[in-house]
Amino acid sequence: MTRASVKMGGQTVAAGTSKTILLPVPDTSLRQGSVMPVHLFHGRREGPSLFVCAAIHGDELNGIEIIRRLTRLKRLKQLAGTLYAIPIVNVYGFLANTRYLPDRRDLNRFFPGKEGGSLASELASVFFENVVRRCGYGIDLHTASNHRKNLPHIRGDMADAEVLSMTEAFGAPLALDMAPMEGSLRAAAMESGIKVLLFEAGEALRFDEFSIRAGLRGITSVLESLNMLPAGKRPRKRVPLQIATDRAWCRAPASGLFRATARLGQHVRKGEVLGAIHDPFGSRSADLVAPKDGMIIGDQSLGAVYKGDAIMHVASFDAPRQAQASVDEYSEMVMDDRRAR
Repeated sequence: MTRASVKMGGQTVAAGTSKTILLPVPDTSLRQGSVMPVHLFHGRREGPSLFVCAAIHGDELNGIEIIRRLTRLKRLKQLAGTLYAIPIVNVYGFLANTRYLPDRRDLNRFFPGKEGGSLASELASVFFENVVRRCGYGIDLHTASNHRKNLPHIRGDMADAEVLSMTEAFGAPLALDMAPMEGSLRAAAMESGIKVLLFEAGEALRFDEFSIRAGLRGITSVLESLNMLPAGKRPRKRVPLQIATDRAWCRAPASGLFRATARLGQHVRKGEVLGAIHDPFGSRSADLVAPKDGMIIGDQSLGAVYKGDAIMHVASFDAPRQAQASVDEYSEMVMDDRRAR
């Protein structure tokens, strides 16, 4: 029996085929028409529906490249179920090289959205109603905000057995068990019973090859775990997943010029000096000190800081040495994995 076709945006996609659907979204001020491209892959065989999206924040480029590489994989011809790949959700922020929408709203605080609301609500509604509600699973790709960088890690509800299973399949070494922010895509999806992972890696406005390979590797691993893609000929190596028990930001104790002595991915001890903030016009300085034992999973790259700025993000783990080992081994595996290129 032939699998039923799927319809989106006035177009029909037959089983065993793919098509790029252009979903209309509100015009820019030029009134020349704006669209959100959706790559739809509809497998010949029955299976789950999963979406992969990027650039909910318009300046987060890594996810766009991850999806570009994903959609070019020959393996997708063997797909079971349906895959929706959306490289740029926030088309307005992307065009302006900014995280936000033209009205300075954060799109990831307006899901599931509604028609007749603000631009953010309208855009969120187009994406959520046309794509997200069709799926049982999703992977949301992010980077740190501007002038910050994140070590690759997963965020999600680790108390949910399916989310935890997806996280383990993704293969990133670290995960944060985090409740979603109100109005976020993940929060709205959870309320609709859709299992979503959030992958954080790299920095805004920059392509990072390691983060891109890690993302592509993780997505294909999740597709394999859901039986949407056949497993590779050789089992893919994984490192033990380490779930953070706590986390905290190290904030600048004074304003000035910051010089780091600790690095992203480094394990630190409570009270350890992570860098110094110097007075640019004198000899005064203040140390940035780790608030707890843990690993640096995020940092900022600006030299000039103000008192209270979040400088380094430290996550704590029950087995800190294993967490460090997992990160180091994972880094080598990702760069050596030909399937993630």
